Amino acid sequence: MSKRLGREGDSLLPATTTPKSEFRAVNEPGLAALGKTSVITRDVDVAVQRESTRQRRFLRILYWLTPVGVWLTYREATGQSALPFEFRYTDTQQQLTPAVILVAIVGLGVLLPLLLAGRSPHVRYQPSEITVGLDDVVGLGAVKDEVITTLNLFLGYRTFRDRMGGNPRKAILFEGPPGTGKTYMAKAMAREAGVPFLFVSASAFQSMYYGQTNRKIRSFFKKLRQVAREEGGAIGFIEEFDAIASARSGMRSVPVPNNTQNRVDIERSGIGEGISGVVNELLVQLQSFDSKTLSSRVKSASIDKANQYLRPENQLRKRPNEDANILVIGATNRASDLDPALLRPGRFDRSIHFDLPSRSGRREIVDYYLARKAHSPELDREERRSQLAGMTIGYSPVRIEHLFDEALVWALRDGRGEMSWADVEQAKLTDEIGLKQPVEYTNEEKLTISTHEAGHAVVAHLQGSDTRKLDVLSIIKRRDALGLLAHSDTEERWTRTRSELLVAIQIAFGGMVAEELFFGEAGTGPSSDLAHATTIVAQMVGTYGMAGSLVSFEAIESGPYRTGIVAKVLSDDDARAAVHRILDQQKSETRRVLDENRHLVIALRDALLEHDEIDGDQILSVIQSADPGR
Repeated sequence: MSKRLGREGDSLLPATTTPKSEFRAVNEPGLAALGKTSVITRDVDVAVQRESTRQRRFLRILYWLTPVGVWLTYREATGQSALPFEFRYTDTQQQLTPAVILVAIVGLGVLLPLLLAGRSPHVRYQPSEITVGLDDVVGLGAVKDEVITTLNLFLGYRTFRDRMGGNPRKAILFEGPPGTGKTYMAKAMAREAGVPFLFVSASAFQSMYYGQTNRKIRSFFKKLRQVAREEGGAIGFIEEFDAIASARSGMRSVPVPNNTQNRVDIERSGIGEGISGVVNELLVQLQSFDSKTLSSRVKSASIDKANQYLRPENQLRKRPNEDANILVIGATNRASDLDPALLRPGRFDRSIHFDLPSRSGRREIVDYYLARKAHSPELDREERRSQLAGMTIGYSPVRIEHLFDEALVWALRDGRGEMSWADVEQAKLTDEIGLKQPVEYTNEEKLTISTHEAGHAVVAHLQGSDTRKLDVLSIIKRRDALGLLAHSDTEERWTRTRSELLVAIQIAFGGMVAEELFFGEAGTGPSSDLAHATTIVAQMVGTYGMAGSLVSFEAIESGPYRTGIVAKVLSDDDARAAVHRILDQQKSETRRVLDENRHLVIALRDALLEHDEIDGDQILSVIQSADPGR
């Protein structure tokens, strides 16, 4: 007896599986196509089922219309009326018509909201309505390869299931920070697959009526199954999936007040029960892809009824119900909040993390958007585009596009039809720090702020010149900052050494020390600098093991909540003393550096007093002019 591949229910049919070795020899090229990571394998199982469904639909119409056509042709040939009866509209019926119409309108007004309360809230898109394809998805690297593999398995689900014995992926999770392309990728998948795309926001499932949320979820999956059987496949996308899929034990982790009455009120509120009910419904629906259609249930019931009168050896056999070819995609920014039961294999079979793009990924995104936006020839230069990729560390694809859109706005304000490099720099400052807010400083304030920012710049140039570059030095107010030094890494970095962290602390102290050197005391300006320096040192002491102790304060729980690392470190006497020691040492080192290079501080201060804002090339030019040896 040959081995049967597939589910246990398939045993109702004869087992005629081709031997594995023979199948590989004949069909290996077709199977290999399913695992491709660079090309979509179209016109396979999904296309075959779609064509089969179309033909059955056409034959069904012919089956019902042919008798009607024969009947009408016969009555026409015999000179009879097309209708077998004559309809007469009496005076009484004419008088009652307005009342009937009014009652019907009132009835619809009352019943319609109730009938639609459990309707699926999805929006259906045909592939032709979606404007983005996989060619428009750039900068995602391995994520795109995994998506193409998933699509090929989706399109060739029958081959993968029946020939190879695999279980096709039914649901995948897109998780990652906002703006990293999760929704964009899902739409591109639907367009490339050529199947309907059913989009729904998780919050749209929620209802004020008890039980209606579950009903909407059931309706959504029912519609998915229906569309999949009609079109050969369907992709359902649930945005902000965590809104309906939070962990069922999540509410119980919230501290309950000691007051007995409050505790009873919380327990009676039914909040946890409601969350459990919705998640339970999702768990059931994610394994309901083989649910029978109405016609299948009627046929099955008829066969069961007939089999009651037949001997066992003569009873009619029922075909196993075939799974609908559905791919459910859930998107969330908070994967850690999801119920663990949803993430096991068989429900969400694969979790794909959408991270912020790397430098090479950002370069691809820059090239993609600049090809679609008006820009000056300067932005076509290789060094400028590489610089754009470098200066957008931590940017998502959406944020990079927004950067170019803002640059176009700055160009438009200046009466130009294309953006320049200066527009991009201005847009970046506006996005990260805020709009310029003209403030009339007093002469003393302007001198103090210029000296403060010059101190930052000199320390950054002297202590971090190997790994950092200076972008902008300004004394123009933006948001809460009266001035700023914008500096960045020369190369993309994921880790920091102890020496590099100490340099970052010295840069933060540069403004405060410069004020003390030139004016004898510091003002209120360094407050944010001190907060930044304290945070870095607290991480060195309590997280990175860089202050003599290997104890990690990240492992400490404070009551029901996890407090920040700074609070944990400063609440410990020994750790607090280590923070004080490192801060004092780095401030002393900063004072030594600035005291030996007062002329550089003066040169940059004077440049700021004259121009208010200077860019990276101008900063280096001023330093080199003041000290030709630098």
